[in-house]
Amino acid sequence: MKKCIVTVLGKDTVGIIAKVCTYLADNCINILDISQTIVQGYFNMMMIVDVSGLSKEYKVMCDEMEKLGEEIGVKIHCQREEIFEMMHRL
Repeated sequence: MKKCIVTVLGKDTVGIIAKVCTYLADNCINILDISQTIVQGYFNMMMIVDVSGLSKEYKVMCDEMEKLGEEIGVKIHCQREEIFEMMHRL
C-alpha cells in the first residue's frame, strides 16, 4: 500500500469536502483516515489516502489537486507518507 498525506487549508465554503473527495474517488484513491475542523471560518482537513490504485503518475495527481484547490479557493498539498514521517520525526 502506498500512502499519501493530503492537507486542505483555506476559507470555509460549501462543497470543499465534496469536491476533494469526488476527485479522489474518480482517481481510485481510497481515504483511509480523515480529520477536518473549522476554526473561526477557516477550513482545515488532513487525510491519509491509499494511492496504490492510482493510474497516473503521483506528480500529475499532486498537480491536479493543487489546481483543484485554486479553483475552489483553498490550498491543497500532497506528500508521500514516508517523506511526511521523516520531516516530523523527533
